[in-house]
Amino acid sequence: MLALSPAEEAGVFRALADSTRRQILEDLRRGELTAGEIARRFPISGPSISRHLGVLKAAGLVRERRDANKIYYALVEERLALCLGRFVSAVCPDQVVLRYRRQRAARKEASA
Repeated sequence: MLALSPAEEAGVFRALADSTRRQILEDLRRGELTAGEIARRFPISGPSISRHLGVLKAAGLVRERRDANKIYYALVEERLALCLGRFVSAVCPDQVVLRYRRQRAARKEASA
């Protein structure tokens, strides 16, 4: 996946600014859900959930799949990881290096 433009990256962070949208993304980490299944998890109206899903879709953080009269949503993990990873590596490069070293040590330990 290619790097995001500054405008695309800003859209991702705007989408992540809302706690309902972050919860939707967490719920989608286990797999796709219908719009109705997502809506039932929140004490807000269906149209409000629809707007949140629209923001997430516009930011490229979720994709939708239609099946008959249902719309299924799924997390676009690579877009989220790309945006957040780039930001974290720019702001906290030492943390990225430390994580890499821990992962490398764990791989060595597992293969030993």
